[in-house]
Amino acid sequence: MSVSSSETPRPTALVTGASRGLGAAIARELAPTHDLLLGARSVDALSGILGELPGATAWPVDLTDYEAVARAAAPIERLDVLVHNAGVAELGTVAESSVSVWRETLEANVIAVSELTRLLLPALRSANGHVVLINSGAGLRANAGWGVYAASKFALRAFGDALRLEEPRLRVTSIHPGRIATDMQRAIVATEGREFDANEFLTAETVALTVGNAVLTPRDAHPTEIVLRPIAR
Repeated sequence: MSVSSSETPRPTALVTGASRGLGAAIARELAPTHDLLLGARSVDALSGILGELPGATAWPVDLTDYEAVARAAAPIERLDVLVHNAGVAELGTVAESSVSVWRETLEANVIAVSELTRLLLPALRSANGHVVLINSGAGLRANAGWGVYAASKFALRAFGDALRLEEPRLRVTSIHPGRIATDMQRAIVATEGREFDANEFLTAETVALTVGNAVLTPRDAHPTEIVLRPIAR
């Protein structure tokens, strides 16, 4: 897939963390309307979703390897949508959370997001593009045992707010879903010592639909922040 053309191409969307879960659901949602660049650490990790979406293009890179990210971003001359979905979550009290946990969480959830956005700003400006930040309810309220993760998501919200003011030609949407029924959520529930029940959580497809609706919102509106909460089923 060419990422630049003298003709008017379909809009292009880059989705990070697209190999499974919410990222894969977002890719499926955007596929009918966008050419897709799908991010993950390796091509092998993307094999499943690429099999479903043969028109999509793999964009394999470790988002915390900033030299590699710069090389991967350099060919992208125009980008209509950037969905920051990749992230990590490690729970624990402040007393239990080591320096390495803080560093790894902030690196993945904030610094990598900021750097990729910075590198792609020229491409986004060329398209009057849209940055979608997959945040969390933890980016609005911190709970006991969620301090590190919540701090990273509060920082991500501040990043989005600043970017929105600094880049008035872009749309910047922070999406704050409650807990989503994904493999990551299954692992979190296990650390809480509970049995996983998908009916307690949002589906990835619902959150992906919300991303799609935000992206397709007409240009006379700027969906700045969207909050989703699960309803018990």
